[in-house]
Amino acid sequence: MTKLSVNINKIATLRNSRGGDNPSVVEVAIDCERFGAEGITVHPRPDERHIRYRDVYDLKEVITTEFNIEGNPSEAKFVKLVLANRPNQVTLVPDALGAITSNAGWDTIKNKSFLQDLIAQFQEAGIRTSIFVDADPRMIEGAKETGTDRIELYTEPYAENYFKNRELAIKEFIVAAQKANEINLGINAGHDLSLDNLRYFQQNIPNLLEVSIGHALICNALYLGLENTVQLYLREIKNVKL
Repeated sequence: MTKLSVNINKIATLRNSRGGDNPSVVEVAIDCERFGAEGITVHPRPDERHIRYRDVYDLKEVITTEFNIEGNPSEAKFVKLVLANRPNQVTLVPDALGAITSNAGWDTIKNKSFLQDLIAQFQEAGIRTSIFVDADPRMIEGAKETGTDRIELYTEPYAENYFKNRELAIKEFIVAAQKANEINLGINAGHDLSLDNLRYFQQNIPNLLEVSIGHALICNALYLGLENTVQLYLREIKNVKL
């Protein structure tokens, strides 16, 4: 069954806009788990514009489901943070400095040696690894060569084209998932998945292990409430009829 990991970066963005600790990312993480979320994701960036490095240490103390830390491993500070906290999973994302959000997957062929060394280091520490990739079979084959446990499919292109032609939008992701399954790579997915497009994605991607959702989920929560929203997302990935 596909698991829901809630990305709480937007909670940290709201907190940081005013200073202090309101809303508390720790309390929100605990509540998301209580409401049924099966994991918590954070994506600290060097400028700490949302999740702060201190938050990761605080969250590590309270998360009881699955802790997923995303980020760019080219930053030594990020690698040190992950190794110090030993989350259940680290997701390696090739963020450009100054980028508003993640906007592309790894070139796993060009960066093979770099990723191999990092992944070996994380796995030695008992941390499951995932690589953020585009829905490109070549990049998925390249990911396999790095030794990673999983890939995370970058789903913005799917979400962007869902209402134009959902069959066409999902097509390359089905091919990518088939390749990952063929070579025994676990599959995660994330970026712009929402209540509108999540169920169709989950129904068409074989062996989808985990989705990481933040922005859309928090936006929905403003209108629907956090508890109700988490449970609505869970219904989508569990294919529960409303």
